[in-house]
Amino acid sequence: MSTNDVIARLDAAVSALGDVDVSGWDDAALTEHLDELSAALVKVDGQLARLADAVRARGLRIVEPPVAA
Repeated sequence: MSTNDVIARLDAAVSALGDVDVSGWDDAALTEHLDELSAALVKVDGQLARLADAVRARGLRIVEPPVAA
């Protein structure tokens, strides 16, 4: 997979996560799906940590882009 493809897939994942809004879920729905949601969040966190660790292992830093004013 090309570097551009990887970046496009990461951007798509970020966009998909940005579309998730649990604030509109009622408590019953949130409770019903909490195990699935928790598992998905743990997987996402693990993959992000893996990617960040791989970048840091090469001596580079993960830098947060400046916030547009």
